[in-house]
Amino acid sequence: MIRVITIDREYGSGGPDIARKLAERLGWKLWDQLLTDEIARLMDCDRQAVEVREERKDPLRYRLFKTFMRGSLEGSLNAPRLGMVDAECIREVTQRIVTEAAKAGNSVIVGRGSAFYLHGRPDVFHVFIYAPFDEKVQRLRGQGKSEAEATELAETVDRGRAEYIKQYFDLEWPERALFHLMINSTIGEERVVETILDSVKLLERQSAAG
Repeated sequence: MIRVITIDREYGSGGPDIARKLAERLGWKLWDQLLTDEIARLMDCDRQAVEVREERKDPLRYRLFKTFMRGSLEGSLNAPRLGMVDAECIREVTQRIVTEAAKAGNSVIVGRGSAFYLHGRPDVFHVFIYAPFDEKVQRLRGQGKSEAEATELAETVDRGRAEYIKQYFDLEWPERALFHLMINSTIGEERVVETILDSVKLLERQSAAG
């Protein structure tokens, strides 16, 4: 029985909207912005501090600063007070939340490495959503971004996600063998949701048949 669906996605492909509609159809809990909020709560920091570092490597200057802080007496004494928030801390907290959400079940989890943390669990169905580059730019422009901003985001955000997955999981992103279903969102959000639900039912029937 599938109790969790992870939704990984290319930036601008509509993954978050599809995940929301899927959660609504199933009556399940949606872990997207809620996941960011919970990370911020557990780390006792601003939500924005988490948003700018989720699914990203820390920039080089920050990594050098962190190394200096950890390697000096002054840094060791002051690090707790400074409340340093970095990619590694966020990754550790994210893994804990995602694992607990999977245990609770009835959850749709968006990105944040969830497909990698929950790989191998028989009660989890993994989906990857993608779209042609031009379609992603158009979707981002529809959200109020300029042509230049939309193009830059479509080019850079996924590059950062790929670097993050490579650093922490030593895998290429997207790792195709990890996903049960990879689907082009240009067929329409409702059809994507229906395809996911149909695919889950098919997998469950095949599992029940042995």
